[in-house]
Amino acid sequence: MRAIFLLLPLLAACSESSEILEQLPNSSIAGAPREDRPDTRLGAKITRPVTIGEDGPRLNACGAMGQAMRVGASGLAVRAAPFAEAQEVARLAEGARVHVCTRSLDQKWLGVVILPPARGDCGLSDPVERRRAYDGPCMSGWVSSASIRFTAN
Repeated sequence: MRAIFLLLPLLAACSESSEILEQLPNSSIAGAPREDRPDTRLGAKITRPVTIGEDGPRLNACGAMGQAMRVGASGLAVRAAPFAEAQEVARLAEGARVHVCTRSLDQKWLGVVILPPARGDCGLSDPVERRRAYDGPCMSGWVSSASIRFTAN
């Protein structure tokens, strides 16, 4: 008889487990309705803005210039975050010029601001007081460091 009383709470707890699973948030997109959550991390639009001002308040907002090299006919993918699965936001043609502003910890990705074809101002020639995300008029993103050759201004 005691065994039955011990089993009843266990059976009751098991019957409600699906409700508990529905209430658990997905850590990367907590708060989204269950049906709107992507099945994988790849489906989530993860972004990491390019940081400017890493060289301090006495130097230009981005410390170097670069040029896309050996990118092939399809061009070099510019991504929203520093990893291969991140959303592609643009493509760079062979020889395209960029401001190199930051790099990933593993040195495989460079945070760049793309120079427009017509010599426009991206707002990076002056120093900034502290590090911050780039929010200027030019497109920015992350590219593979293997495909960028550093150049003089």
